[in-house]
Parts: sequence; C-alpha cells; structure tokens
Amino acid sequence: MAEGSGPVTGRFSAKARAGTIALFDEADQQVAHAPVIRLSATGDSTFTLFGVTIGSRFHWERAEDQTFQGNLILHVRENDTMAVINEVPLETYLESVVSSEMSAQAPVEFLKSHAILSRSWLLAGLQRGKKAKGGAPGAMNAGDGGELVRWYDREEHDLFHVCADDHCQRYQGITKITSGEAGEAVRETRGMAITHEGEVCDARYSKACGGLTEEFATAWENGRVPYLVSIADAPIPYGPVSSEEEAARWVRSRPEAFCNTDERALLTQILPDVDRETQGFFRWTVEYSRGELEEILREKSGLDFGTLMEIVPLGRGPSGRIFRLRISGSKRSVVVGKELEIRRWLSRTHLYSSAFVVDVKYDAHGKAQAFVFHGAGWGHGVGLCQIGAAVMATRGFRAAHILSHYFQGVEMTKLY
Repeated sequence: MAEGSGPVTGRFSAKARAGTIALFDEADQQVAHAPVIRLSATGDSTFTLFGVTIGSRFHWERAEDQTFQGNLILHVRENDTMAVINEVPLETYLESVVSSEMSAQAPVEFLKSHAILSRSWLLAGLQRGKKAKGGAPGAMNAGDGGELVRWYDREEHDLFHVCADDHCQRYQGITKITSGEAGEAVRETRGMAITHEGEVCDARYSKACGGLTEEFATAWENGRVPYLVSIADAPIPYGPVSSEEEAARWVRSRPEAFCNTDERALLTQILPDVDRETQGFFRWTVEYSRGELEEILREKSGLDFGTLMEIVPLGRGPSGRIFRLRISGSKRSVVVGKELEIRRWLSRTHLYSSAFVVDVKYDAHGKAQAFVFHGAGWGHGVGLCQIGAAVMATRGFRAAHILSHYFQGVEMTKLY
C-alpha cells in the first residue's frame, strides 16, 4: 500500500529525478510522486528487488534477486540517487541475517550463537550511536616515507540503521531462509545478548580466523577492547605470532583448529552457496608476476610505484595479520594500513586476509620477477570465527560455550 494511493501489486518501477521519486505500475502509469515513498506491507505481502549487488568489491561480488517482507521505503538522495529501505522488526531482521551470513541448515546451536552475536552487534550500534572511524589518521605523502592508515568501521547511516551487505551484516531478505531452524534459533534466544561490565558487546565476527583470532586494534582504531582479543580457535592453546620467523612458520603450517576443515559435506551444511565457492581459506597461496602486481597497485592505490622491489611487513597482530606494510618501488615507498586496506591494495578484489608472508622470485640479475603470498584465514579474524564456531556446534558445543570461547569474560544477558 503506497501512502496517498491504493494498493501496489505486480511489477513496478521507481525513478529518482529532480529531487523526487516517481513510482510506476506495470502499465507504466505513475501511481506516486514524492521525495519519500512508503509502501506499507499488508498481511503476508512481500516485495522483490532485482539485481541487488552482494559482496561489494569482494571476490564473491555478484547481483541477485532478493525477496523481503515488511515495509518498503524509497528515499531520494543527493544527485538523484535512491535509498531503498526495508523496515522490519529487529527479530525478523535477525532471522534473515542468520540465514544470509551462514546456511540455514547449519547446526541449531551455531544458529543460536549467531542470533545472539548479531543481535549484540546491532544493539551495541543502536545504543551507542557509534560514528565511523574511517579516514586517514596518517596523511598520504606521495614521496618516500609516506604513510596511509585507513580503516572502515561501522557507520552511522543517515537514512537507515544498517546496510544490507558485508560492511554491516548480510541481510538478504527471506530468500535464504530455507529451513525453520533459523527462525527457531532467533525465537529461542529472543532478547539475549552478550554483555561486558553491563554494556552490550560490540561483537565482531569473520568467516575463518586461520587458527588464531585477532585483536580489535589490528583492524580498526587503536585501543584495547577486552572481549576482542586473540584466542586460539582450537581445544589447545597457541601463543601469539610475535616475529616474522614465527609468522612464516604459522602460515606455512596447518595447526589443529576448529576452522581447519575442507570437508565438503560439512561446509555444504554450514556455508551459504556464495561462500562455498571460496576454497582453501584456512591456508592459501596467491602468486603475481611483478608487472601484474604493479598494475594492481596503480589501480587500487592510485600511485605509481615504478618497478616493484619489495613488500615488507612492519607490524603484525597476534594472529599474524599485518596492520602496517611497506611497499617499495623504484619511484616511491609507502607504508599502508590497516588490515583491510592492505588486502585491497594487493588484489583485484581483496586478499583473503592480511595474515601472509611473501616470497619473491628473482631473475638471474637479481630483479624481482614474481611475488608469492602465502596466507592464513579469511577475513579480519576479530571476534567469532564463523566456520570455527559452526564446527564447534557439530562437535556438541552449546551456544553459550561457543560464545564464551570467542568472547572471553562476557555474560549472557536477557535484555527483553
């Protein structure tokens, strides 16, 4: 039902022009015209958006059709672009998030863990109104010795609470809800969150930590978050990576870890279709010719390094993830950070993680010919390891145990 008009059914389209949005029905007749158009759901009505981009700028980026419940709001923005907003209750939103982030066929204790985790992340942002910390605390200098440090934290979106892609939490409507377990997990944990010293935890998570989770400051602003520290994703302890020698040993090994699995039946059970395409996430190798990597760096950084000579880690977190990296060429040397910016600069999309070591292949004259990256894990590695947590659930761990493993020192609190 569009405000100021009758019901809207069938296929319709919207166009933003001159500061307003025009809504057209199947017969291409205009049925609404305003800067903001609100279509209120009635009963079990749904709407489908066509060609929605998911995984923006990651290696799984693609367009897909998605179906949603709830209200649809079309809001004109600057430059006659349009914000498409789905308005739903928080618990309904969580059912979709849990089914979008991981498979709805995953073990129920994992789905409960994710429901509590995702609820905590959302409530922490809503309660604190946390502003984005992105930017460049280190100024870019085009000459030698320049440094660029940039991170991408949660944003205070201007027209809506959270976006629908990996930058916030995956929210792909009811399209991915293929079983009743996700809804049951949300209902059974209704109002439950993880808290620390009375505050809802800003709970973070990534796909696969690689055996050790990472500290908050490696990915985002400097400072310690007591429940976002490095722990072993395993039933046995591992010490932190504290030197380049240890980093090389760590990423070239395959230690026992919950997320160390390549069992296809298990991954089919716990991962959504789009993530099952990513193989070799626990340990991986990427090789570039020097010329290809020079081209990638020009494209992603906007800088011409000339002939690429070396890539040197200057700072690592305890999981081995690099947060300061020096890239040197014949024309300039630049230090880049933090972990996500490093991953973006060194790939057409993103490297799986910044926990890597680099081998250089030289020609007979000692000139670099190729760069080989050996890496560990998939994502920033902070907080809960999704694949590790799902594997824990298949081994009989309950949701509370899973969450207390990844977020140590927290409490399970029923907020409503």
